[in-house]
Amino acid sequence: METKWWHDAVVYQIYPRSFCDSNNDGIGDINGIISKLDYLQQLGVNVLWLSPVYKSPMDDNGYDISDYQDIAAEFGTMDEMKTLLAEAKQRDIKIVMDLVVNHTSDEHPWFIEAKKSKDNPYRDYYIWRDAKPDGSAPDDLGSIFGGSAWQWDETTQQYYFHLFSKRQPDLNWENPKVQQEVHQMMNWWIEQGIGGFRLDVIDLIGKEIDKGITGNGPRLHPLLQEMNRATFGDKDLLTVGETWGATPEIAKLYSDPARHELSMVFQFEHITLTWQHGDKWNPIPLDLKQFKQVLTKWQTELADQGWNSLFWNNHDLPRVVSKYGNDRELRVESAKMLATALHFLKGTPYIYQGEEIGMTNVAFDSLQQYKDIETLNFYQVKTQSGVSHEHMMQAIHENSRDNARTPMQWSNEPHAGFSQVEPWIETNPNYGAINVEQALADQNSIFYHYQKLIQLRKAHPAIVYGDFTPLFEDHDSVFAYLRKHQDETLLVINNFSETALSVELPEALRNQSVECLICNYEAKQHLDVTLSLKPYESLAFKLN
Repeated sequence: METKWWHDAVVYQIYPRSFCDSNNDGIGDINGIISKLDYLQQLGVNVLWLSPVYKSPMDDNGYDISDYQDIAAEFGTMDEMKTLLAEAKQRDIKIVMDLVVNHTSDEHPWFIEAKKSKDNPYRDYYIWRDAKPDGSAPDDLGSIFGGSAWQWDETTQQYYFHLFSKRQPDLNWENPKVQQEVHQMMNWWIEQGIGGFRLDVIDLIGKEIDKGITGNGPRLHPLLQEMNRATFGDKDLLTVGETWGATPEIAKLYSDPARHELSMVFQFEHITLTWQHGDKWNPIPLDLKQFKQVLTKWQTELADQGWNSLFWNNHDLPRVVSKYGNDRELRVESAKMLATALHFLKGTPYIYQGEEIGMTNVAFDSLQQYKDIETLNFYQVKTQSGVSHEHMMQAIHENSRDNARTPMQWSNEPHAGFSQVEPWIETNPNYGAINVEQALADQNSIFYHYQKLIQLRKAHPAIVYGDFTPLFEDHDSVFAYLRKHQDETLLVINNFSETALSVELPEALRNQSVECLICNYEAKQHLDVTLSLKPYESLAFKLN
């Protein structure tokens, strides 16, 4: 395998609106990010993925772009963006831009033009269909945010297609002009010195509406290969696609270097295991055996072909310590265990802001405290169909996207040190106990555990390139594996439960002295026949 700089990189995702507010308007901004670069350098990350900062009416918090080559006023200016790129570069940190090209905002100049008339030059930049004879939508395709994917346009007497909010019309990727415009814009950003792109819902651009195909359409991979040729293919950039429908077979199509598409993809099979029948508003407990099978499948299937991205949470997902750990009395132990379990796998790890200090889900009392368009839309859809308010609030507490979007907790000052004024969304009330200032002052904090994991990845090729062998596959509570590269073998053992237990080690691992690389209780220097594990204990050993 040809080695790439992003193989041993660790990416940190910033949701700019909630990261740090420098001008005290209640909204995080680019200067706020610049002010925290030393902190991120101390953590050890070398890539920052920014959720969108482009000009936007913020119907979906910036994932509705009205100008790809300008910055939203609440985040700052293009000059400040260039300063961020330069300041990050001085610290050997690359910036990955979040790019949304499945759809634009309805305030994008292309769509404003397209709505003027059926023969407007920009009409075919979007997807339009006539109504059925009875005036209803062309078909029953649904929006991902609830309701129909078709919106009636009074002026031109046609429906336009939107897989997300009605204010996010889908681009028509069958139109070569759309492709050219997007490629030109991407090249402009590459010229600004960015380190790559995270491509939002990229698996939807090959859609064939009239056949009812939205994800993984037949034109998807040719379109990506064309994008690769026209933009980043001959440059040393990190590209990651968000692909909700990916299987390992599909992921290889995207990320096999021989196919000239993307560096890697985000797949969500491990995430959706706690969604009953694929419905995140019907959460179910984690089945660890199933979870391990999914993680193992992705590790083994993409071993020699393609590349994994490793993540527990992001701006759309709940906080990992609340989801798979114990965010109360064993918060520190379980957060460290989850970090170790992920960071010793093969692939590029992603840390979501606040994960490195063990930030937790928030349980707001009332629906009015939530800001997320998806949460609010689905509350209406579900309660109107008979789901109780109590059920929906419990599901929202568990899975709302706002769990990830409460302000970053910098200190125990008012508003968690995020801003000096009331933030755009309320802070999690636990910021007094969980914050960066407190984490940096405690040598045993979750922060320093993450810092060490990042250092270990740089020091041990076995973490980056080693073979993966699962252990204790049938165990209900233990996720363990070996990583082997050349003459180095690493053993990683994680107790995913809140109870103490012991496991009998395989014959080959018994009775040997080991080097403990990282642990969340006390280090062990010798392996016996059995290994006792405390609640959420995790250990990584180098075998001698």
